[in-house]
Amino acid sequence: MDLTIFERFFGPTWPAVWTLAKIVAIVVPLLACVAYLTLWERKVIGWMQVRRGPNRVTFFGLRWLGGLAQPIADAFKLLLKEIIIPSGANRFLFVLAPVMAIMPALAAWAVIPFAPELVLADIDAGLLYVLAITSMGVYGIIIAGWASNSKYAFLGAMRSAAQIISYEIAMGFALVGVLMAAQSLNLGDIVVSQVGRYGFLSWFFIPLFPLFLVYLIAGVAETNRLPFDVAEGESEIVAGFHVEYSGMTFAIFFLAEYANMILVSTLCSIMFLGGWLSPFAFSALNDIAFARWLAAPGFHWLAAKIFVVVFFFLWFRATFPRYRYDQLMRLGWKVFIPITLIWIFVLAVWMMTPLWPW
Repeated sequence: MDLTIFERFFGPTWPAVWTLAKIVAIVVPLLACVAYLTLWERKVIGWMQVRRGPNRVTFFGLRWLGGLAQPIADAFKLLLKEIIIPSGANRFLFVLAPVMAIMPALAAWAVIPFAPELVLADIDAGLLYVLAITSMGVYGIIIAGWASNSKYAFLGAMRSAAQIISYEIAMGFALVGVLMAAQSLNLGDIVVSQVGRYGFLSWFFIPLFPLFLVYLIAGVAETNRLPFDVAEGESEIVAGFHVEYSGMTFAIFFLAEYANMILVSTLCSIMFLGGWLSPFAFSALNDIAFARWLAAPGFHWLAAKIFVVVFFFLWFRATFPRYRYDQLMRLGWKVFIPITLIWIFVLAVWMMTPLWPW
């Protein structure tokens, strides 16, 4: 792409303008995906429960579109609702908390490689950056519970913070296994290290299968999704840390949760499922002309893997009952962390033997 005309037009500000354009190109489609993920979730759960889900709000009254305008209608409804701030709340922190919740979910995308040459910031310590940024999301929840000046909200914030911190340890150990296998902190290098002549059999989910399961389940807990949504258990603590929020302040918490679902699914796809690599990249297919397109890597493969992992998030919500809080904490501290530590030791021994093929 010839950018000479744009460089002449914008002058010295061109690098900043180009970076801003790339940020917009990432954030806008992401927010659109978040909005329509809410519709997809309601549709999937409706199908699993033998009902239709949203199907009335459509474009121009075309019922065959199946409720495609429902997220837009929900967005307008939330925009028009009044933002009520409790009289005893800390107004500044009350408004800051939703921003603190959604900021890490958006900032982490700066180092996500969508394709071999399609990444906003290709830094060497990309994995470390993701861990550092995503761990800040808990501050938004804690600030929301404390600034609301409500014991119900504060109790929900404390439960959520304890849950997130507990499962972050297991997620971190799971990523240590990925780091050991790839010998790199760069997310693009992690994908490249999964290239092999055996297609999907060369991906890291095979040697790191226990860590893959731990990361996926811990990701569900990190995003406060069922069956780990004890922070929002309506029957126990009246909707949790955001019980005092309304209008767009509540909507931002809602967006942050779904954006984190997509982010966790993307990281899972990159680190364990080969990222943009084709699952059919077998060496035998390279000699067949009409099958080469099937083995070619690209963003479409990454998008397909993200879709599948997100579907598991929705499937879990429609299937499993909510855990008790003591069960949730026991699973994180007494099951997941020991499993990850044991498998890291097994992986280290395995990598020092001739049997390690990666």
